[in-house]
Amino acid sequence: MSLPFRRAAVLLLAAACTPSTAPAPAPAAPQANHVARGTITPARYVPPPARGSRARPEACLPGEPFAAPSALAEEAVAALDAGARERALACADEALRLAPRMVPALTARGAALAALDRLDEARLAFARALAVDPDEPEALLGAAELHVRRLGAARDALEAGLEYAVRGARSATRPPRKDKDLAARLELVAGMAENDLGRSHLALAHLERALAARPRDPDALYERGVALFELCRFGEARRAFERALAIAPDDAWAIHQLGLVAERSGDGRRAAALLARARTLAPDDFRDELAVDAGAFRAEVEAAVAALPAAEREALKLAPVEIQDLPDTEDLTAVEPPLSPSILGLYRGPPADEACTEADGPRCRSIVFYRKNLLRFARDRAELTEQVRVTLLHELGHLHGESDDELRDRGLE
Repeated sequence: MSLPFRRAAVLLLAAACTPSTAPAPAPAAPQANHVARGTITPARYVPPPARGSRARPEACLPGEPFAAPSALAEEAVAALDAGARERALACADEALRLAPRMVPALTARGAALAALDRLDEARLAFARALAVDPDEPEALLGAAELHVRRLGAARDALEAGLEYAVRGARSATRPPRKDKDLAARLELVAGMAENDLGRSHLALAHLERALAARPRDPDALYERGVALFELCRFGEARRAFERALAIAPDDAWAIHQLGLVAERSGDGRRAAALLARARTLAPDDFRDELAVDAGAFRAEVEAAVAALPAAEREALKLAPVEIQDLPDTEDLTAVEPPLSPSILGLYRGPPADEACTEADGPRCRSIVFYRKNLLRFARDRAELTEQVRVTLLHELGHLHGESDDELRDRGLE
């Protein structure tokens, strides 16, 4: 998510001090076609515009020419609520011309810039607000939502947004604010961040606190359903999504997740209907699944194996490759917290340098590809080919004893 600052240009004119009888200067040397590195060229003088020729910005409150900055900031918030993003920005800017350190105006400016997709400027506006008051919960909410909802593809953005949300929730519950509703909104953003970071076991507590204050918030109900789904508590997840849909019946994301729950329960017909409805409601968010049957998918996996170096193909003799449509619940819940039902692949067993135990069974090691999850992840056939390759390398890394953090550092997340 650059904040434009208006700067006044100052022209400094040096008075001539040489006597009028000084000899005339020598003729100037021919000008080179380039400027040498480190030289300074004088700026061409541009006269200022004539008085009255520069358009003044339209007043935020034309009927109140001496409106207080606080009134202008409130008008900016009202404009945001009405969807008038440009007006909100203009009102916030007018307030800040009068009171440059007013945190509500800085917060409104950040929110307006975010709504206008000027994300770098929005981030700086929120940073400026928090530089003035690091514990202002409204500014922390704006910064948290920007980082989690708009910049959340980057892990660092999610972690930053989480910190803003947690700090804001604490601040909102302390005097003089004691605003339970605002604290709940911040807890919701914290829960979203933890879900997106793959830490749904930590998200759940934030979302429970959000719902205690806002029991009919469909976003909080949906995020709680996501956390429960990720923790393989599928019955509870279904009820959470159904509660969300009772309030917001056309929420495509809740419908999609409910379809995934139905799929996990073996109800293929209901799953297909729900997933199709989600695609109809939000075609930009949910694409048609790639049309790759079991045979063609197996060919993708075999091609990825064949492309490995000889030493890695030899290593696969310890861990045969398998293909399943979806992960088994027993595999997901074999660790605590459980693995996500949306994983693309899995390495079963100890690393190659550790012995198998009787509890591991006769085939203690294997690498599994999950066809449906991979087909939903990939946008086209080329991306499917690439992700099958990355998944294979990731699981081979586990065979060699690498952790998820080490694999993420190698770009194999």
